[in-house]
Amino acid sequence: MKLSMQPAFHGPLRHNLANPRYFTDDSGRAIYLTGSHTWATLVEMRLAGEPDFDWLGFLDMCQAHGHNFMRLWTWDHPKYAPWTDDVVYFEPLPYLRVGSELAADGLPKFDLTQFNPVYFDRLRERVQAAAERGIYVAVMFFEGWCVKWSVPTSDAWASHPFNAQNNVNGVNGDTDGDGKADVYALESTVVLEHQQAYIRQVIDTMNEFDNVLYEVINEVENSERGFQWQVRIVDFVRAYERSKPKQHLIGITAEGGSQFNPVVFASNADWISPGNGPGREYRYDPPVADGSKVILIDTDHLWGHGGNYRWAWKSFLRGLNPIFMDPWGPVPGRTRAGYAGAILNVRDYPTYEPLRVALGQTRYFAERMDLNAMRPRNEFASSRYCLANPGYEYLVYVPDDDRVEVYLGIEPKTYSVEWFNVLTGEQMTAASVRGGGTRAFNSPFGLESVLYLRQE
Repeated sequence: MKLSMQPAFHGPLRHNLANPRYFTDDSGRAIYLTGSHTWATLVEMRLAGEPDFDWLGFLDMCQAHGHNFMRLWTWDHPKYAPWTDDVVYFEPLPYLRVGSELAADGLPKFDLTQFNPVYFDRLRERVQAAAERGIYVAVMFFEGWCVKWSVPTSDAWASHPFNAQNNVNGVNGDTDGDGKADVYALESTVVLEHQQAYIRQVIDTMNEFDNVLYEVINEVENSERGFQWQVRIVDFVRAYERSKPKQHLIGITAEGGSQFNPVVFASNADWISPGNGPGREYRYDPPVADGSKVILIDTDHLWGHGGNYRWAWKSFLRGLNPIFMDPWGPVPGRTRAGYAGAILNVRDYPTYEPLRVALGQTRYFAERMDLNAMRPRNEFASSRYCLANPGYEYLVYVPDDDRVEVYLGIEPKTYSVEWFNVLTGEQMTAASVRGGGTRAFNSPFGLESVLYLRQE
């Protein structure tokens, strides 16, 4: 199995009218996105004295596994993390720290009118580096999980630039005085104006790149006010980019539970990452993508830490674009009770490498097929995992049996037969078959096989 990772961008991603489960570009082909992402891809997050994140090593890993997408994480505050009582530092941030007045973390206060060139130079350099590997990035504007889950002993809001104690501009992001952030909402016009100025700076820095998507925020609070703020940000991004040479698509992601999914699907976003669903179906038996939104189904919003290769294949065969929240760069600090814990917060947990491999395997098949014509067709295969262009191509995942039945239509066309072993990557051809009804196939590999049929 060989997959080229040479850059092949033909303009920014845009809506794909031929198959709206995927993006396209000026080439007109369907573009399937899949890959790993991890927390320190843009902003360093570490304990005192720890080294920088191995950014180039992470890029090497993604490229070697055939990945073509990552989320480029940002962090909104300089100190403290809800998953640990150890002191975690985040740098660089988008704003300069100036003057003699000190913020709550003991460093100069932020000036929300002065942008930090180190942050924006790094943003540009990392997007460029990803482009050179053929990798698309979702540039995250804001990060809401830390503020939402802060605890008194490790309070991200205490160090946040929009906390009135921490900036020289008199901006107070606690509009109701309850000691909590109200910044990812529409309560304060002043806060929103500063956020929009920052977004303009990001867009000005990113507009020339073809490999960019935008994401409003990671896991904002599940509320009507949080949703309306995201809708406003989406509209603002589109309006500002309209005067630019290039326009980029923007997404909204769920907070991890199922209750946010209906509003995510009903949103004005170009792409979404839903949460689990009421029965955790996006974990175990992903629903078929109907094409109303491009779905980048993300283990971050399903497990947090977790995922497995079966999930990747099931998601792909249901018309989704699976991505992995990868502890390749584990979160720093001793995780407190209730968080994922040290067992899952490691690079080499047993399920992780097979998942990384599986993501690249799915992309290998996506690029071989006429994906614009392929649709999820559960009813065509006894395994219920099938992408099909009836009469031309069928891709079937068979996780639990060594035998599968596939409906090949009423015409007696001839199809080539190829088997793929998900666990080893081995490929094997078999004798061609005639269509005209349902045909039974026996895998030479046993369980965990993929069957690829193509009209000769």
